[in-house]
Amino acid sequence: MTAVPIIKIGDPVLRRPAEAVTTFDAELHRLVQDLHHTLAESRGAGLAAPQIGVSLRVFAINPDLPGNDRKLDHLVNPVLEFPDEQEQDGPEGCLSIPGIYLDTKRRMNVVATGLTRHGDPVQVVGEGLLARCVQHETDHLDGILFIDRQDAAGRQRLLDTLREAAWFEGLPAPEVRVSPH
Repeated sequence: MTAVPIIKIGDPVLRRPAEAVTTFDAELHRLVQDLHHTLAESRGAGLAAPQIGVSLRVFAINPDLPGNDRKLDHLVNPVLEFPDEQEQDGPEGCLSIPGIYLDTKRRMNVVATGLTRHGDPVQVVGEGLLARCVQHETDHLDGILFIDRQDAAGRQRLLDTLREAAWFEGLPAPEVRVSPH
């Protein structure tokens, strides 16, 4: 099995809200396997289905992230809740925007509920890096990129850096939105 190419910023699939998964079949199993394999090869923390061109509400996360005691490695149709108002601010990157890391404000704690690829209910309670990853990947499923969570100066730094990135040449100009956190 080989890694699937990761979609880069500027591709419209990254900006569309993904469809809910309604069928738990062999195709979904293959999608989850593709996500795992691509994530492992890229050495990332998480990867959402839209990042490999599939507009479904599924993401994979590295099961070895600190605090991932259940070794959760994917979530289907995630729903997030925040048990408190505590926030964290720290560096965040994205496999669809390689080589760029920006301090990004996120909630410190999250409770994510969803399903496994078999349709079984699952819940993950995370803090710190695990909470950041779950929020980042769920944003992808909503058509939101971490750059949308930057202030005006951060968005401008990102756009300037993108213009200079060799991998970005020839890609459509990215749409940067302002999203509440």
